[in-house]
Amino acid sequence: MALPNIFDKKVADELIRRVNSLKSNSPAQWGKMNVAQMLAHCNVTYEMAYENKHPKPNFLMRQILKAFVNQMVVNETPYKKNVRTAPAFIIADERDFEVEKARLIQYLHKTVELGADHFDGRESLSFGKLSKDEWNNMFYKHLDHHLTQFGV
Repeated sequence: MALPNIFDKKVADELIRRVNSLKSNSPAQWGKMNVAQMLAHCNVTYEMAYENKHPKPNFLMRQILKAFVNQMVVNETPYKKNVRTAPAFIIADERDFEVEKARLIQYLHKTVELGADHFDGRESLSFGKLSKDEWNNMFYKHLDHHLTQFGV
């Protein structure tokens, strides 16, 4: 079963609608993050795709990620609750809800504007070259997982 296509404006608009339905005090149904931290956590995926903000893992770590994590991240199988996260995605400090929400919405717009072809064969910071379908799965299922975590 294919995941919804995040590069499609209608799909992205639905995700944006869900993001906009969050409140600064929306409770998590599982996990340790508050809603602002969750939004910042979701932004890390896009920071890694669009910005030179995170260091590229060293060769050994990339091989480990490709061998053991890649398939879980880019396949169509939903994430389980309370799965351990990579260190770069851990948001321990407090974040501004409105700032993180606006950043995420901006990243979703940029993803649609660039389109699937921009990502096809593009190198991921952690996993090497990915197909447009793998990028879609990585983007969509991560965000969907966390929006569901907060009941939207």
